Amino acid sequence: MSEDGKERTAELQYDDGALRLPVLTGSEGDEAIEVKTLLAKAGKVALDPGFVNTASCRSAITYIDGDAGILRYRGYPIQELATGSSFIEVCHLLIYGELPGPGELKEFADKLKVNAGIPEEMRTLLDAFPRNGHPMTLLGSAINTLAAYYSDSVDPSDPDQVELATIRLLAKLPTIAAHIYRNSVGEQPVEPDASLDYVENFLHMTFGQEKGQGELGSLFVKAMDLLLILHADHEQNCSTATVRVVGSSQADMYGSVTGGINALFGPLHGGANQAVLEMLEEIRQSGGDIDAFLERVKARETRLMGFGHRVYKNFDPRSKEIKGLASQILANQERPDELFELALRLESKALADSYFTERKLYPNVDFYTGVIYRAMGFPTNMFTVLFAIGRLPGWIAHWREQAADSSARIARPRQLYTGPAERAYPGHA
Repeated sequence: MSEDGKERTAELQYDDGALRLPVLTGSEGDEAIEVKTLLAKAGKVALDPGFVNTASCRSAITYIDGDAGILRYRGYPIQELATGSSFIEVCHLLIYGELPGPGELKEFADKLKVNAGIPEEMRTLLDAFPRNGHPMTLLGSAINTLAAYYSDSVDPSDPDQVELATIRLLAKLPTIAAHIYRNSVGEQPVEPDASLDYVENFLHMTFGQEKGQGELGSLFVKAMDLLLILHADHEQNCSTATVRVVGSSQADMYGSVTGGINALFGPLHGGANQAVLEMLEEIRQSGGDIDAFLERVKARETRLMGFGHRVYKNFDPRSKEIKGLASQILANQERPDELFELALRLESKALADSYFTERKLYPNVDFYTGVIYRAMGFPTNMFTVLFAIGRLPGWIAHWREQAADSSARIARPRQLYTGPAERAYPGHA
């Protein structure tokens, strides 16, 4: 609507006619031209590879302004949540729409603690998985089977079952992830500890007592909590869109989240922080010559990983908090971390070079996360699993939002067919 209350429209002109389409305005951000009548009224479809110009839904969860470097969950700036909130509070915010009061937070946290265990039969299943399999493959398989173990929480039309699935997924995914990790290193799984909070418990189940002592242990907990907050949602990214597409068929939450896990596993989506470490290792092995590496980047002989973003054309608002925390962790280690020092030098030189700043190539959230995870003791094949734990509340929030939307429809994109026209089947002699 315009300021005078009249409906605003845009006119689409084509060879044999014209069509007026509504122009919609959200609370913030880009306007949308609604094209849902395009095929019916004009006999045409819109071609938008990757859906980069297509809004597939209305959502009240996350707002991003990539040019201004803005990320907000339910209206709250990510910088304020990162410094003042906890991951459990952010889970509640994303899923239920509001930050919890003290009583609500305790009730929510207690529900997660009570539901953190997994059935003995599922433990047997996890133990039967190949121990050298990629943790993301195993995680997706395990989460998909939760629907079989908990058939009382698979009906998308039953609010009580949806709530049960929400709590069970949030509570059990870290337990499953830790079990998979322990199997991969030949260690016995560690049971959940109800005396610990969500993040402490995950680190306890993953590493036992070895990571929880002293100032460095406290920094690890703080770092993990922060990283989970920063990854909790990011609007209609590939994995979240996948969760919505799967859920649009009224698939249960477990199967829909499994789809998101598989989408996140793709190297173009969830593997960027591992790629940063591999890049830094390459620089180190070649003698640490950053200037020579950046010249190779300019010559398009290699890529500068961890810089630039599909959405952000300014500093990634999540990167500043991560860099500061990385500095604290690595300052408390017994020996200097050569890759972290390389990362600092690489960032400094790239930001002093107009080639990169003119192209708006600034550090993104992935540039320092791998360095932190490495310092904590996680192998690189667990990095995307950690991403999945952080992104889970966003996936759940979007699945629930769509399930409650009476205007939502099953996803069914159109195509522009480019194959052969009709042709006769050749007869046989």
